[in-house]
Amino acid sequence: MAVSLKDFVADHPVNRERVDAHKERMLSEVRAYRLRELREQLGLTQAELAKRIGVGQRQVSKIEHGDLDSAKVGTIRKYLEAVGGDLVVEYVSGDRRLQVA
Repeated sequence: MAVSLKDFVADHPVNRERVDAHKERMLSEVRAYRLRELREQLGLTQAELAKRIGVGQRQVSKIEHGDLDSAKVGTIRKYLEAVGGDLVVEYVSGDRRLQVA
């Protein structure tokens, strides 16, 4: 027997916490992919970039897989500078934004 959308949604409520966590994981993966693209556009391997910024290739791999929480801010800054960018740190609260670094 067919179930209406209304009945299905009533029986399977949205878990907002799960949705938000999944969204954050997806955004992290997109950011990591973009970092890898920047490195590759310069024709650098992970090992070559790692040598330039003074870390092991494994650390570059972790950054490019979205594991930024375990990376030092200085390492992320060096990574971004090595691919031609800068790191900007902002305080954000509602509509207020303050660049702090």
